[in-house]
Amino acid sequence: MTATGKLQEKIEELKKLVHESGIDAAQELKHLEGKILTGARTEAAWKRVELARHPERPYSLDYIPRIFDGFIELHGDRAFGDDPAIVGGLGFLEGRPVTILANQKGRTLKENMRRNHGMANPEGYRKSLRLAKQAEKFHRPIVTFVDTAGAYPGLGAEERGIGEAIARNLREFSQLKTPIVCIILGEGGSGGALGLSVGDKIYMLENAIYSVISPEGCASILLRDAAKAKDAAAMLRITSVDLLEFKAINGVIPEPAGGAHTNPDEAARIIKNVLVKELKDLCERNPSVLVRYRNQKIRKIGRWNEDIKEDIKEDIKEGSAENSREIKEGKK
Repeated sequence: MTATGKLQEKIEELKKLVHESGIDAAQELKHLEGKILTGARTEAAWKRVELARHPERPYSLDYIPRIFDGFIELHGDRAFGDDPAIVGGLGFLEGRPVTILANQKGRTLKENMRRNHGMANPEGYRKSLRLAKQAEKFHRPIVTFVDTAGAYPGLGAEERGIGEAIARNLREFSQLKTPIVCIILGEGGSGGALGLSVGDKIYMLENAIYSVISPEGCASILLRDAAKAKDAAAMLRITSVDLLEFKAINGVIPEPAGGAHTNPDEAARIIKNVLVKELKDLCERNPSVLVRYRNQKIRKIGRWNEDIKEDIKEDIKEGSAENSREIKEGKK
């Protein structure tokens, strides 16, 4: 039994004891139950993080040959060079020509050095944009696979304009007149993930994560302790369920029991079914209409409604009035 389960068992015993003795301990029990709920959320979120980073979890190049036929990789951004951290090329999805763009990590030390652990440089994003523009020209839909801890933050990347390259991708992908479906396979970290995550449909695998910052980075900055990464993971709400609730994604793709690494073939089959269904629908739509709805969807991300109690509203009004009065009197 987990620590959370044991605590829940103790709470139930306390409830029974309180009921029998007639003691009023409702507030204390409510506080304890809140702690248990927080602990359960923390455990669940961290479990997703561990599965998203599992060393045997399938990467993009594990999925591509299982999903697409006749994949041909294309290289270079026609400005600086090729970036192996982003793979791009052409393939067929049940006879339909498709442009594929994907982050790619390495499994061995040598491959990770070549792939830069899946962290792309500016030329990677410029290569993906070149291929995306080519897809638009030839009326091919685009499929992106996202799996990166973030863009590479090194000196060379900054000198060559990593921020500008990602920003340009965000702008251009939002206007491409061709269908785009994005799948977050494992880690979707920061701007590095956003550079390939602008699309008509965005899906996450069940155990993938998608966040503005890594749990460790958040813990170091906000909690002032990198050891509190588990707490940060729960606070960030980075799981597929959380992102679906926030409407930042369109759906969650279930994984085989235990995670995608337990049965890559089955995981690929499920992803393929989603892609076939979505592209069949999107390819029948007018490209200009796709762009309009894509932009509307992007603008809605991050908007929410929150009920504010009347007494809080009054406090805000009183505080504003007090502040204005003090400014007039020269106290501030």
